[in-house]
Amino acid sequence: MSEKLQKQENNHTVFIGPKPFMNYVTGVVMQFTTQGADEVVIKARGKFISRAVDIAEVASKRFLENTVEVKDIKIDSEGFENKEGKQVRVSTIEITLGKK
Repeated sequence: MSEKLQKQENNHTVFIGPKPFMNYVTGVVMQFTTQGADEVVIKARGKFISRAVDIAEVASKRFLENTVEVKDIKIDSEGFENKEGKQVRVSTIEITLGKK
């Protein structure tokens, strides 16, 4: 899995988790400004989906106003095994931000 994760990160992907909100916003902005990305994908699962939406909105409307917009939104669900060994499904979202 680490190989897959590394491959996706090279494609300007930000995975949302429990870190402070502004860390992710800064990460997205830096992808566009210092790394010259044309598109950045924000990915989240489960309870972090609403946070991903907020991060996309703050990055595109406050920090990168008139230069970046939401290009695509994909929703899905995936199954995995939780700590107790039980199969569960969790919702996922991918928000693609791109230069105008």
